[in-house]
Amino acid sequence: MELTIRRSGYIDFSMLDIIIKLAQNFHAQHKQLYMVGGTVRDVLLHRDQSADADLATDAHPDEIKRLVAPTRPGAVVLVGERFGTVRLLYESNIVEITTFRTERYNPESRKPEVCFGNDLMEDLRRRDFTINAMARDLLNGQVIDPFDGRRDLEAHILRAVGNEPDKRFDEDPLRLLRALRFAAQLDFTLETETYHSIGRQASKLQKISRERIRDEMNKLLLSPHPAKGLDLLVELGLMPFIIPEVLELRGVSQQPTPRVPASKDVYAHVLRVVERSSPRLATRWSALLHDIAKPRTKSVKDNEVHFFAHEDVGAYMARDILKRLHFDRDFIENVSRIVRLHMRANAYSSEWTDGAVRRLMLDAGDSLPDLLDLSNADITSYRVDRVARAEARVSELAERCQHLKEEAERVPLKSPLDGNELMALFGRNPGPWLRPIKDALLSQVIDGELAPDDKEGAEKIARNMLNDM
Repeated sequence: MELTIRRSGYIDFSMLDIIIKLAQNFHAQHKQLYMVGGTVRDVLLHRDQSADADLATDAHPDEIKRLVAPTRPGAVVLVGERFGTVRLLYESNIVEITTFRTERYNPESRKPEVCFGNDLMEDLRRRDFTINAMARDLLNGQVIDPFDGRRDLEAHILRAVGNEPDKRFDEDPLRLLRALRFAAQLDFTLETETYHSIGRQASKLQKISRERIRDEMNKLLLSPHPAKGLDLLVELGLMPFIIPEVLELRGVSQQPTPRVPASKDVYAHVLRVVERSSPRLATRWSALLHDIAKPRTKSVKDNEVHFFAHEDVGAYMARDILKRLHFDRDFIENVSRIVRLHMRANAYSSEWTDGAVRRLMLDAGDSLPDLLDLSNADITSYRVDRVARAEARVSELAERCQHLKEEAERVPLKSPLDGNELMALFGRNPGPWLRPIKDALLSQVIDGELAPDDKEGAEKIARNMLNDM
């Protein structure tokens, strides 16, 4: 497997020139500098990635800052300096240079201390998986591969470094989740001992901050094979420490039959929806959580299964789950809104009035594209004719939304009479009388029963309402 670095998809030539210049500067001062980890892995896989690069050196942070100066980075970020990492910004590209790591044993403690080292092999030995434990000499192009990472790349296997998975995961339990994220990103199989070690140590994920877990979950959900990663989270026992509510989906039938095949339950449906949805963060999280409340709202009447108000309960559950993972408020509101509205979008038919479509658009706001995406992904029938009809329905709804959006840009949807005009018209001060009239006028505009510029008609409606108050 030849190691090449190309302009398109891997590392830009201009970026490569900077990296080689860095290597020359370090070499001139008798310091080592290697490309390491995921950067080497992705180049060997010919896998599209960002133009960022991870480098490792025997130089300490103070030396790194001095040696990189001739390349004139746009910024030098020192947030990770105490951990040995200096981040360099070159326009839109990022280079991270980290001092080799090693272990030092304190006679008063059984646990080793991680400290700076000067040995590349020791640094690679402490990495998580063989496919991430390779380095490339930037001056002669040689790939250093002490743990047969290339062999595992070719076999599509994810294996812990040194065949010591328990030790690797004990060093950083987040690696438990990273393993499944890599399996989803690369469509790799977990090596047997690595697989069993994850299952044995799943509970150690409790030691990891919610933010770090959230970031790994985001990467897993945006991967090409998110269902694979999610299924492994459940299978290996990590999901109870991330989103335990997902476990409730298993075995919940959407049919009245007492037993349901594993491929037909709500859990399997959700995995398929996630897989079918577009790789946007809000869409993927909405897909994962859209039916999260079905187990808690299930009822059977007259041999029919119902999940009454599961979208409303699900919106609250989604909000709680995302809060626990420390997402920001806007993202939480966005996803919970999509979960709450997904049944309305799924219920669309050609008989809907323009007013009904406008109301959905107003309620969805900026979440509308993700809502429509979820509605399309929510079609998981194995019958081709049913899928075709459902996709046509979503497509028609999207077209009507676009048409009404363009129409609203020409003539904005607003009440013909604003609050100031209503107060002047009736000679009254602001008060509780004003809001219901304004809402009623806007509602009639949305439903197409009142033109946005029909002040005369609006006045008649307002007078009638005021007389009835």
